[in-house]
Amino acid sequence: MLILGGVQEEDREEVRELNKTCKRDHTAVGTTEESSPKKVKASPGVAENVSISVEYAKSGRSTCKGCSESIAAGALRLGASIRDPRGFDSTKWYHIACFPSSTYPAFPVENLKGFDSIENCKRDGNVTDQLNEQNLKKEVVHSMEDSKGTGNNIEGVKMLAGDKRAGPVIPFSVSDIKQNYKDATLPAHWKVFNTVIFREQDDGLQSSAKIAAFDFDGCLAKTSVRIVGADKWSLLYESIPEKLQILYNDGYKLVIFTNESNIERWNKKRQQAVDSKIGRLDKFIERVKVPIQVFIACGLGKGKTFPDDPFRKPNTGMWWLMREHFNSGVTVDMDK
Repeated sequence: MLILGGVQEEDREEVRELNKTCKRDHTAVGTTEESSPKKVKASPGVAENVSISVEYAKSGRSTCKGCSESIAAGALRLGASIRDPRGFDSTKWYHIACFPSSTYPAFPVENLKGFDSIENCKRDGNVTDQLNEQNLKKEVVHSMEDSKGTGNNIEGVKMLAGDKRAGPVIPFSVSDIKQNYKDATLPAHWKVFNTVIFREQDDGLQSSAKIAAFDFDGCLAKTSVRIVGADKWSLLYESIPEKLQILYNDGYKLVIFTNESNIERWNKKRQQAVDSKIGRLDKFIERVKVPIQVFIACGLGKGKTFPDDPFRKPNTGMWWLMREHFNSGVTVDMDK
């Protein structure tokens, strides 16, 4: 079932066209079997009992399951929901161009929940929203018309998401790079840009079109927010050094993107928070014996009195910073 929330009247025909296209994609082989008016038979390999929804993202915290990039607030997104055995609905969100139409069943337009009330939403939007929406709806139809072409759209969506999220709105200048983070001093090989602390490039760390990026806490290392100290960590898996070495030997640049809001939040213990985080990362790199580029987002998430920090994950500011200014001009190959 396709659930529409906040889509305008002029797009109804495009939704109907989308419905027709999905039906063509998922029609069972053979002409002797009649389809039920209540349920469209799914082709082999197509997920059943799934509810497909379309809406505008309420925040920038959802991640596209197709390209793994954040879905910007206000962007049109498609969701595939299935009932989890534990009693709640599990939803996977997609950019329009990333939606794998061949994976999900066709939907009867007559049964669309909220379809009859779409026109009421028109009064709530402005002209800009309507124009953007109309273009996005066309993308829905185009994407569904050729499910095999979905993969070809992923790179464009990734680059679009990266550019829209942070790149164009964050001015960058080498003169803005500092040695200290507010009142906290850093080791000589660490520097600051805006609310990001980054590790200067080591010998052996080469810019590359191939990027292997990781979180730190809970991904590469076991840590605890309750315990402070440069030595208070351990490898999450003993095989991590070997795996990182393989990636490095294969030409990947290894990058760590990690959040650490305690550095911003601990006004009276900021130096302690800095020493703990940076110390752990330095010791981790010593342990795995491969050069790694590191970016630490120190800013806070959105609050009542302050905006969301553009560098803090899931925002893509750190990725933009690395891609645009700390990869020696080498274009990143999003397929790798």
